[in-house]
Amino acid sequence: MKKELSGGCGIAILGFSLLLIICGIIAVFDMRAEGDAADGALGLLIFVAMLLPLIYWGYGLLYKSQHPDEPVKLTKNVKHYGGGALAALAIFALWAALTGNPAEKEAKPITEIAQEPNEPKDSVVITEVMEGDPYQELDELIGLESVKEEVHTLANFAKIQQQRKAQGLKVPKMSFHLVFTGSPGTGKTTVARIVARIYKDLGILKSGHTVETDRSGLVAEYVGQTATKTNAVIDSALNGVLFIDEAYALVPENAGSDYGQEAISTLLKRMEDDRDKLVVIIAGYPDEMKRFIDSNPGLQSRFTRYINFPDYSDKELFDIFKLYLDKNQYNITDDAAELLKNNLSYVVANKTKNFGNARYVRNIFERAVEQQANRLSAKRSISDEELSLLIKEDIENVFKARK
Repeated sequence: MKKELSGGCGIAILGFSLLLIICGIIAVFDMRAEGDAADGALGLLIFVAMLLPLIYWGYGLLYKSQHPDEPVKLTKNVKHYGGGALAALAIFALWAALTGNPAEKEAKPITEIAQEPNEPKDSVVITEVMEGDPYQELDELIGLESVKEEVHTLANFAKIQQQRKAQGLKVPKMSFHLVFTGSPGTGKTTVARIVARIYKDLGILKSGHTVETDRSGLVAEYVGQTATKTNAVIDSALNGVLFIDEAYALVPENAGSDYGQEAISTLLKRMEDDRDKLVVIIAGYPDEMKRFIDSNPGLQSRFTRYINFPDYSDKELFDIFKLYLDKNQYNITDDAAELLKNNLSYVVANKTKNFGNARYVRNIFERAVEQQANRLSAKRSISDEELSLLIKEDIENVFKARK
């Protein structure tokens, strides 16, 4: 009975050790796909070295069950097969480390940040009219040349029509409602605020404030409440612009009966009833917005002017980063700037539909500032120059922190 117990314990320990080694090998394969195989292979070898006493213990128990009166010794078969297994494991680790594609390892965190979900926001945000020249602010936006041209054309047309009306000439019926199409972070909300101020400047709107919302700000959870909720938001937008982001969510695909239709019906009625004091701008991805507009003839007749917002180039994204630096009194070293440029080029070349554009750059800036704070926090005396300078280490750590 004692022999059987000793042998069973030895087999269990050896089996458990083998299972741990197999799991380690599988983990290295997974890490290899992510570009982290070098670290994984080294970790596996250290782990196996730590397991050797456990393996020897299990072997000793098994050996004692077969040779109770002899001291434990390694047999020729154990030396042969055990040595071969260790050599094979070392060769596997070397192969995994050499073929793990370290270049992808460095690039991966960038993609993770780039594709992260949009940050949560309030369902209704009211932006009051700011001081300053809206036309100048439009022209100073980075990139978006086609958008600027479209807005200037719209403003010029509205201005001339207002003059014709003032001089008693006939004015063709025109709609000031707009459809903004484009990816997240391409400036749609910013331009909507500028357009509201331009409309005020032209006398189209009295206030020129902006009420920003989405499906959650218009659609209620229970029957009969959506119209009340939508009307309340529209009331707050009168004499200004109602900006509905991701408006296509009001008509979900394959949703059947949905409260979003009640919100649309309420909106269309108010656009007609309050046509002289309400402008609506809806925004979202191009394909989804086309599906949304095509879902209702009332939407098709009221939204006839489209402005597309292109994604930013890597150069424009770097210019946006520099804008954040200037506004917040920061500088960046040349090698840090070069690293960031290379990363921006990579992420633009490998972006997905959810790429955040300017939001992505803002995230990079905020995290770089956090990494600078971590770097400087241990110092007793910090100069103004150090407080204002981002270095290569800060940019590198932004991406390492996302692993």
